[in-house]
Amino acid sequence: MTDLFDNPPTPDVDWYPEWLSRAQSAQALARLTDEVAWRQDVMGTPAGRVPLPRLTAWQGEPDAVYVYSGIRNVPQPWTPAVAELKAAAEATSGARFNSVLINRYRSGTDSMGWHADREPELGKEPVIASVSLGVARTFDLRHNRTGVVQSYSLKGGSLLVMKGDTQAEWRHRVPKEPRVSGERINLTFRWITPRPAGR
Repeated sequence: MTDLFDNPPTPDVDWYPEWLSRAQSAQALARLTDEVAWRQDVMGTPAGRVPLPRLTAWQGEPDAVYVYSGIRNVPQPWTPAVAELKAAAEATSGARFNSVLINRYRSGTDSMGWHADREPELGKEPVIASVSLGVARTFDLRHNRTGVVQSYSLKGGSLLVMKGDTQAEWRHRVPKEPRVSGERINLTFRWITPRPAGR
C-alpha cells in the first residue's frame, strides 16, 4: 500500500484547460447547437432498452462506422464547425481523426456512466481528443486495478487528449450533477479502422 500512496497511477493524458478562448468556445457552442443533427439513442440494460441520458451525433468519413452499447453509428458528413475543431485538435495532438462522437448534455441530469473506449476498431492504444464547450462538468478517470480516481473539471474551451494505455487501464465517466443548469457539448475525435464488409 505504501507504494500505491507514494506512486499512485496516473492516466496518460494531455490536458489543455484554456485550449480555446471564451469567445471562441461560445461561438463554437452556438454553431454546433444549430448545425448538428441531434438524436436520442437508446441502449440495452438489464431492465430493457432505455434512452441514453444525453443527445448524440456521429460524424466522420463514410466508412467510419462505430458500434458501442448496441448502437450502430453510421457517420453523417462533417459539418463546418466540427471540421474546424477536428483540424485544430489534430494540430494540437499530432494525431489524425476520421470520426467524432458528439454528446450534448442538456443539464446536470444528463450523464455518461463508467466505461472505456476499447472497441476493436479503435486499435490497442487509441488517441481520443475530447473538446468541451459550454458549462463545466466533472470528468472522472478510475484506474481498473487500484480504484484510484483522477478528476478534471472540463470547462468550455478545454481539450483533454487520452492516449497510450488509458483505455486499457482506466474507465471514465461524466457523473450526474443536478446543480448544473447549463448545457455542455463534448466532441471526442478518434480514428476508426473500418470494419470488414458484412460486419
